[in-house]
Amino acid sequence: MADTAIRPSSLINTIYGAFIRRLGGWVSIADLIKLMAESDVDAPAVRSAISRLKKRGTLVQERQAGMGYRLSPSMGPIFDEGDRRIFGHLEPARLEDGWVVAVFSVPESERAHRHQLRARLTWLGFGNVSPGVWIAPGRLLDDARATLGRVGLSSYVHLFSADYEAYSDLGRAVSEWWDFAAIEKQYAAFTATYEPRLRDFRAAKRLAPEDAFRAYVPMLTEWRRLPYLDPGLPAELLPQDWNAVEARRVFLDQHGILAEPSRRHVARITGLSDADH
Repeated sequence: MADTAIRPSSLINTIYGAFIRRLGGWVSIADLIKLMAESDVDAPAVRSAISRLKKRGTLVQERQAGMGYRLSPSMGPIFDEGDRRIFGHLEPARLEDGWVVAVFSVPESERAHRHQLRARLTWLGFGNVSPGVWIAPGRLLDDARATLGRVGLSSYVHLFSADYEAYSDLGRAVSEWWDFAAIEKQYAAFTATYEPRLRDFRAAKRLAPEDAFRAYVPMLTEWRRLPYLDPGLPAELLPQDWNAVEARRVFLDQHGILAEPSRRHVARITGLSDADH
């Protein structure tokens, strides 16, 4: 899990999601290029990434004190959902809160939607029980309902709230519905990359805001996809040595050290403040 492999568009999404939308929502292209240079992304790569994000409807061009971009209004719910997944679902779900079950049927003539549904449900953290039947902890119901409606797939899906009653051992069953080995591999890579850096940050007597930002943005970019791959299953159903626990500790500790000085750095570079929002 190397910083250099992160796409510029992913870094831009992180900068907007973590900072710009809380500092007024707009940033000039010149200042965004300065911020991206901290991650060794040059100006042509930034402009190319922005062009793609604009075509996708993520960013909207707007002139203020210069030419810049703000998040499209449609992105607000998506980033709010991201906050819930990244920061709000760090603790395992409770077994007593039950499950959300998604059942879908797509006509053969529209099989492209079948692939889209599988991809969306996987990204939401659902496990595959059988063809057309997917399951996730109950707390993901609202996000599933909002996401499937937003992308135009809700007409193919039925969502149910459910409890597991019988007949299999539930712990064994969930290990078949989710690819635990693949999830643990991602967490192990994150911990291996970022735990040594955490030790360095703790040992440092002073951390400059620009250094905090330079470390925080790639770390958060790497982390924010993991809570989507891992639905946060109840602890009773997970392997005893589930390595997400250590990875979450590394993330939260770095977030606690780096987030605020990073925000100050962004505010200094852009001249934006919370009052601009």
